This record gives sequence, structure tokens and C-alpha cells, in this order.
Amino acid sequence: MATPEFILELRKYIGHAPLPLPSVTAVVFDGDGRVLLNQRSDDRRWSLLSGVLDPGEQPAAGAVREVWEETAVDIVVERIVGVEALPLRTIPNGDQVYWYETVLACRAVGGEARVNDDESIDVAWFEPGAVPALDERQTRYLRQARDTAAPAFFLA
Repeated sequence: MATPEFILELRKYIGHAPLPLPSVTAVVFDGDGRVLLNQRSDDRRWSLLSGVLDPGEQPAAGAVREVWEETAVDIVVERIVGVEALPLRTIPNGDQVYWYETVLACRAVGGEARVNDDESIDVAWFEPGAVPALDERQTRYLRQARDTAAPAFFLA
């Protein structure tokens, strides 16, 4: 997974110090209600599709870009599922990040799901009862996205 150039430039000045970064998570459904997941190359876990936003990039545009880059699936964003500030995380190279995450419910409109970059080792559609284990936060995102009547979540 290549680190975006703007982050590499910032890290020249701040080293491993905490850096706030905007991210997007796309919960992508197909017409049959299946969810699209990727098996990440870094930790081999199944995951919702996500990534860092480029400077000035709108979250919906970032979701469309990230899903295409990782899976070759075209999507449209349908609604906000939630917005959340995540706890400080130290990634394997020692960099510290505060992720500010926008979660979006999306619908697939084209493309053929496949591994499309080096961030994934597998990509697949999963029926609601056959989703592999996700972490607690992503399980919550998926549950919230499936409930189309639920309001967007945020912490006050």
C-alpha cells in the first residue's frame, strides 16, 4: 500500500507525531443485498473498503475512487451512515494517526469485482449471513448501513 505523497511530505516535518487524517469507508451493496469486502494484504483480514482522502477531496468522490482502485467496481454513494473520530493508532512503521472517518452506504452499478491493486489479496461479495468476521467497528458500520431507516450515527 503506497502512502500518498502528501503524507510523505508532511512526515518529513513531523516524523511519527500524531497526524489527523480524513478517511472514508464504503459499505457497498449489490442488487441482491450482498456486501463487497476485500481481504487486506497487510493483515489478511476481511474488511469494508476504505482509504485516506486526498487533500480537498469530497468523501463521496473518495469512496468512488477507493472502491474502483481496490476492486474495479463502479459505485454510487446513496447516504451517510456515520461520522466518527477514531482513537490514536500507531501503524507498523511507527507513524501515529488520528483517523476522522466518514462512512457511506453505496450501491454497485458496474464493473466486475476483482483484486485491482496491491492493497488486497482477495475481493468478494458476501450474502448477509455469510460475512466473515469483521472487527467491532466495521460490524457496526455494516449493521447500520443495512438499516436504511436508521439515522446517521455520530458521537456528541
